[in-house]
Amino acid sequence: MAGRRGRSLSPERLAAALARRRRLAQLALLWEGLWPRLWPVLAVLGLFLVLALFDVPRQLPAVLHILLLLGFAAALGLAGWRAVRGFILPGEAAAERRLERESGLRHRPLAALADRPAGDDPAALALWRVHQQRAAAQIGRLRIGTPRPGLPARDPRALRAALVVGLVAAFVVAGGETGERLRRAVSPAFADSATGPGLRIEAWVTPPAYTGAPPVFLDPSGGSVTVPAGSRLQVSLSGGGGSVPELLADGMATPFQALDAASFSAEMPLERGLRLAVRRGGAELAHWSLSVQADAPPSVAFAEPPGRTQRGLGTRMPWRAEDDWGLAGLRAELRLKARPEAAALVLDLPLPGGNPKTARGTAQPDLSAHPWAGLEVEARLTARDGAGQEGISEPATLTLPERSFNHPVAKRLIVIRRELSVEPERRTPARRALEEVAEAPEAFEHDTATYLALRVARGRLLNDRRPEAVREVQDILWEAALALEEGRDGRTARALQQAREALREALDQAERQQQEARENPERAPEQAEQRAEVQRRIQELRDAIRQHLEALAERLQRENAEAMPEGSQNRLMDQREMDRRTRRMEEAAREGRTEDAKKELAELEEMLKALEEGRSQRAESPERQQRRERGQQQMGVVQDMVKRQSDMLDRSHQRAEQGDRERNQRSRQQQRQQAPQQGAEAQQQPEAGQDGRRQRALRRALGELMQQFGDLTGEIPEGLGRADQAMREAQEALGRGGDPRNAQQQALRALQEGGRQMAQSMQRQFGSPQPGEGEEEGEPGDMAGENQPGGQGQDQAQGQGEGRDPLGRRSRDVNGNADNGADTRVPEEAEMLRTRKLQDELRRRGGERERPPEELDYIDRLLKRF
Repeated sequence: MAGRRGRSLSPERLAAALARRRRLAQLALLWEGLWPRLWPVLAVLGLFLVLALFDVPRQLPAVLHILLLLGFAAALGLAGWRAVRGFILPGEAAAERRLERESGLRHRPLAALADRPAGDDPAALALWRVHQQRAAAQIGRLRIGTPRPGLPARDPRALRAALVVGLVAAFVVAGGETGERLRRAVSPAFADSATGPGLRIEAWVTPPAYTGAPPVFLDPSGGSVTVPAGSRLQVSLSGGGGSVPELLADGMATPFQALDAASFSAEMPLERGLRLAVRRGGAELAHWSLSVQADAPPSVAFAEPPGRTQRGLGTRMPWRAEDDWGLAGLRAELRLKARPEAAALVLDLPLPGGNPKTARGTAQPDLSAHPWAGLEVEARLTARDGAGQEGISEPATLTLPERSFNHPVAKRLIVIRRELSVEPERRTPARRALEEVAEAPEAFEHDTATYLALRVARGRLLNDRRPEAVREVQDILWEAALALEEGRDGRTARALQQAREALREALDQAERQQQEARENPERAPEQAEQRAEVQRRIQELRDAIRQHLEALAERLQRENAEAMPEGSQNRLMDQREMDRRTRRMEEAAREGRTEDAKKELAELEEMLKALEEGRSQRAESPERQQRRERGQQQMGVVQDMVKRQSDMLDRSHQRAEQGDRERNQRSRQQQRQQAPQQGAEAQQQPEAGQDGRRQRALRRALGELMQQFGDLTGEIPEGLGRADQAMREAQEALGRGGDPRNAQQQALRALQEGGRQMAQSMQRQFGSPQPGEGEEEGEPGDMAGENQPGGQGQDQAQGQGEGRDPLGRRSRDVNGNADNGADTRVPEEAEMLRTRKLQDELRRRGGERERPPEELDYIDRLLKRF
C-alpha cells in the first residue's frame, strides 16, 4: 500500500511534503542546539529578577549596588558569548539525516530523490526510476521526532526548577510594586546628599473625625496601609540637606512646603488607593502603598412593626441601626397615606451616648395632638453617619393613636380637623360645618371663647388662601376641643406647667453660662443674651399665672362655688403676691443671682401648689378620693423601688471594686499566692445570683405597678417602661456574670423620671394632694426635686397665722414641736445630682487600681461614708 501511495503522489506534491518535513526537522535541530546555549543566559537573568523583586539591591549601599549590576552584566555577557560561539544553523542535509535517522531508513533514500544517473543507458534509467519510486514511497513514513536538547545532563540537580519557584514567589511578594522594584534595581541612588546625616521622615494619616479612629503612623521603611475614605495624609521631612523634596502620588509630583531651611511639610487628601513616595534629588527616600476603605452608608430598620403603645397615646417605634464608623443621627419620617404629596412629619429620635456603631431602641412619641391622629401613615426610618451618608428603612404602615373626646362639640371639631388633613382644599364643607356648630351655642354652654374660636376658624378658611392657614385652623380647633373637654382651667394649668419648666431650663442654662463666662471672659455676650431669655420666660410665667387664676375664678363662678375661706390660702390667690415673687425673680436674674431666682421660683411653685390644694379641698366624691389615695400609694411604691434599685447598684459597685482589687493583687503576687484569692472571687458569684433574683422580683413588681397605674389613670409613664427595659438588661447581665451597673443606673434614672411623670399625671387628673396626704409615703414632688423649702422673708412672715408657714400650712403645734416633718430639710434636686456625680467619680477613680495605694485607701474610706 505504501508503494501505491508513493506512486499516487505527483512530483510537485512529493517535493512540498518533503520540504515541510525538512523545515520541521531543522527547527528541532535548532532547539536542540540553541536551548543548552541559552539556559545560562536565562539563569543569569532569572537570578537578577529574583533579587530585584525581593528588593535586595535597594538595601545595599550605592557602591555595592553598582558592583552587583556590573557582576550580573559580566555574567550575562559571558553566558551570551559562550552561547553564540561555534553555533551554526542546521542545513537541509542535517535535516534529512535527522529524518532518516528518526524514521529508521537506511541507504539514505532522501538523497536518491535528488541524485541523477551519470549515463544515458535506457536500462539504467529505468532501474533508477524504480529506485526513486521506492524511495518516494518511504516519504510517507518520515518522522521528525521530539527535540532532545539534553539539558538534564547539563543540570543534573534540577536547579532550573528552583529558579522557576523563586521567580513565582518573587512576583507574588512584589505584587503591585513589581515595576517600581525593577526600576530601583537598575538605578542606584547616586544622590548621597538626599539621605545625608540627620534625615528624619514622619508620615501619618488622620482619619475623618466622625470615625473616632486614631491617626495611623506610616513606617518610614515602607509598607501597605488601609485607611478610611476622606482621610488626610501629612508628611514631615527634616534634615539631610539637599534640594526641596517632592511627594509623588501615582507618579504625580507635588513639592513640599518649606517650614524653614531644613524642614519641609506636605499634606493631601486620600480619596482613592494610590502609591506614595517621597523623593529628593532623584533618590527615593520612602514609599507606601495606601488602600482606601470606602465608607458604607448606615443601615436602619424597624425591629418590630410600629404601632400604638399598650397603654397611653404614645406611638411605639422599635428600631435598630448600625454603621461601620458610628451613627450620627436618626429620624423618623411619617407621610399621610391618603395624601402622599403632603410634607412629611419628621421626628428626631435620640441615640445612645457617643456615636455607637450598633444601636437599638424604642421611640414612643405622643402624636395624639397632631392633625394626622387617627389617620393611616407610612413611616420610614433614616439613619445618618458622620460623613453625611444616609440609610433608609423599608416603609411600615400604622394608624396614629388619637385622643378620645366625650364632649359632643369637641368630637365634631376633631372630625372637621381630621377631614381638613385628608382634603385641605375642601374648605367650604369645613366652613359650613363650623357654622352649624356656632349656630347651636347651647351645645357648648354658650362659652364665649369657644364661639370666638369657631368664628376665627371660619374666617380663616374663608379669607386666608395661604396653604398654611389650614394648619392654623386645625390648631385653633384642637385648642377649642381641649378647652371644651378639659375646661379652661385645665388648659391654663398645662400652659402654666410648661411656662414653669421653660423658666427652670432657662435658669439652669444661665447658671452654666455664668460658670463658662468665669472661665472664659470672651463668652460674656452670650451670658447677656441668656439673661434676656430668662426675663422673657419670667414674663411668660407671669402671664400664665394670671390666665390660670382667671380660669379658676371663672370655674368657681360657673359652678356657683363659695369663695375660698379667708386666711392664708385667700392671700395666696392675691395677684399682687404673685407679682411680687416674679419681680424678685426678675431682679435676681438681672443681677446674675440664679440661685436666688431658683429659690423664688420654688417658693412660687409652693404657692401655686397650695392654691391647687385649696381648690381640691372642695367637695370631692368618696370614689375620687379613694382613687387619689391609691395613686399616692403607688407613688410611694415607686419611691421604695428607687431605694431598692439604688441599693443593688451600690452592691454592684462594691463587687466590681472588690474584683478589681483582687485582680491587681494577683498580678503583683506570685503564683503560689493565687489560689485563695481565686476562691474569694468565686464567692462573688452567689451574691450576683442573689441580686439577679432580686432584680427579677423588682421588675415583676414594677410590671404589676404599671398595670395598676394604667388601670387607675388610663396611661403608663414612659419612664417606667424604660425602667422595665433597663431592669431586664441588668437581670440578663447578672445572670451571665457580666457588669450590670450601666443598666442599673439607667433603671434608677428611669424610675425617678417615671415617678415625676406619675406625679404629673396624678396632678392632671386629681389635682395636687391635700395637706398632710401622702407624707408617710413621700410627696411625689420629692422625687422630682420640686418640694423646695419655702422662704422665710419678711413679706412671707407678715400676716401669717400662729403656727402656720408662709404657705398657710401648720408648721408647729402650740408646744413648739415640729409637725409633718417641718424641721426636716429636703435636699434640692441640684444637690442630689451633685452628690450622685461625686459618688460616680469616686467609684471611677477607685476602679483605677494603678493609682497610689494611699489615694486608693482614701477613696475607699470616702465611699464607705456614702
